[in-house]
Amino acid sequence: MDHATQRERAASLLALHTAAGPLVLPNAWDAGSAVVFADAGFDAIGTTSAGIAAAQGVPDGEQLSREEMLAVVERIAGAVDLPVTADIEAGYGDTPEEVFDTVAATVEAGAVGVNLEDGTGDPDRPLADVADHVAVIRAARDAADEADVPVVVNGRTDVFWLGVGEEADRLDHAVERANAYADAGADCLFVPGVTDTETIGALVDRLDAPLNVLGGPGAPPIATMADLGVARVSVGSVPMRATLGLLREIAVELREEGTYEAMADGVPYGELKELLAAAAERRDG
Repeated sequence: MDHATQRERAASLLALHTAAGPLVLPNAWDAGSAVVFADAGFDAIGTTSAGIAAAQGVPDGEQLSREEMLAVVERIAGAVDLPVTADIEAGYGDTPEEVFDTVAATVEAGAVGVNLEDGTGDPDRPLADVADHVAVIRAARDAADEADVPVVVNGRTDVFWLGVGEEADRLDHAVERANAYADAGADCLFVPGVTDTETIGALVDRLDAPLNVLGGPGAPPIATMADLGVARVSVGSVPMRATLGLLREIAVELREEGTYEAMADGVPYGELKELLAAAAERRDG
């Protein structure tokens, strides 16, 4: 994908964060799921690291190599005429220089946004030092500038997601971290694990950049998110896991009952063929 097209898509993605109502961002795990989301009329698509990893048969948490993850991102970005923002976990690197390289490679894969989390996967040190993640966000911004693509950087803090510290202190802790990421160049701030309206509203009021909330069962509906001032609602691996839930129902019915009812609402073969043919033409054209 040429950088002129990416610049247009990046500008469009950023503008969607300040439009009326939140950007509702479905998260794809392969080109086929991206095509289905695009056909449903969404304005942009995210990727899900957990979904991509699961589709390859491995757990989340940078168990796939950077090259394996970005190969899927490239297929997704090439399959749709929409801005694609990529979940690149903690950046696939131990240094800002390595994260710079990851973001540069993500742009080359066709994405125009990146999600960078401060969770470490280490139970003894669940969150990166603020200064270290600030350096990661700055490295992402530098890589975007060098590519001349205004990549939308989503700075994620996992304070609530991982339940770090005392519950009463988490709001202040998350705000401090997230605002440091905004100061470093993050365009949007992602605080997953928050579902109560009081906390969401407080985050909207206290953060220095638009708020991204993780949607799904137990979270407020989109209309409520809009009333609270949330700028972006993504759904992470939830659609992929729901798809696997349906697949498990199909498997149980097929194995135990020998019937096919759980498969009844599948996308018709001819319709799917047309959608994927159009995607292949975009990718190869």
